[in-house]
Amino acid sequence: MKLIFLDIDGTLTKPGENIPPDSAVNAINKARAKGNKVFLCTGRNPDMLKPLLKYKFDGIISCAGGYVAVGENCEEVLYDHPMTKEQRDIALKTLHDNGVFCTIEAYGGSWGDENLGDFLSSQGEGNSELERWRKALSANLGIKPMSQYDGSPIYKVVIMCNKLSQLDDAKKALGDKFNFVVQDVRVGNSDQTCVNGEILDKAFNKGLGVRIIAEKFNVDIKDTIGFGDSMNDLEMIQTVGTSVCMSNGSEALKKLSDIVCPSVSEDGLAKAFEDLNLI
Repeated sequence: MKLIFLDIDGTLTKPGENIPPDSAVNAINKARAKGNKVFLCTGRNPDMLKPLLKYKFDGIISCAGGYVAVGENCEEVLYDHPMTKEQRDIALKTLHDNGVFCTIEAYGGSWGDENLGDFLSSQGEGNSELERWRKALSANLGIKPMSQYDGSPIYKVVIMCNKLSQLDDAKKALGDKFNFVVQDVRVGNSDQTCVNGEILDKAFNKGLGVRIIAEKFNVDIKDTIGFGDSMNDLEMIQTVGTSVCMSNGSEALKKLSDIVCPSVSEDGLAKAFEDLNLI
């Protein structure tokens, strides 16, 4: 039995979308029928990945590793580690004071600064994460205005700004307990950049989620396979026995992966499943 871990945006689906290619769905079904287990391994919170659960998986690593559950209905929770209220408040205050646009993600919902849409529309074409958030706002993936935030415990803060220096105060205030996973994306052919990424507790990551699930099913880590496309998949790629990066993914991640498969729009998952004898 192999344990297969799939990132969503840019890997299982095009960024910001909820419908995988038919070829990917068929490959997942065949892999599970063969006795393998397939898990979503994503930065999305459970609410944002919910539309994909109808395609049948064996569990999820969500919130970039902050929430891990197994079972077709994710009924058995293996790990649950939200930010504290104090950490959340410190992060939002220092980020907002420096003009950083934020989206916060809890188990059951996401809330974004009201002017985030205007900020995104002013940016050019970026990486898959930037495209995901642009589409998430326009296609209504459930991101509500920050003014409607209900106080639910959050797992991460997604950030966007123009300069890395805008994050300095938050880094100092949060100390050494959090990773600032950011990418500096050049906008078109201009000198303008858009910094986007997320703030995550160092207590967890996608790689830890892989290990937790492997231990649950008593599977050797060498029998795990991970598929990703961006640097927020790094710990998963470093942890699994066989790592696969999509051809539409980060050049840096490709260099670190064992295999590069065709893009999500070129039936990449199905082809890699076949090459790896998973189906």
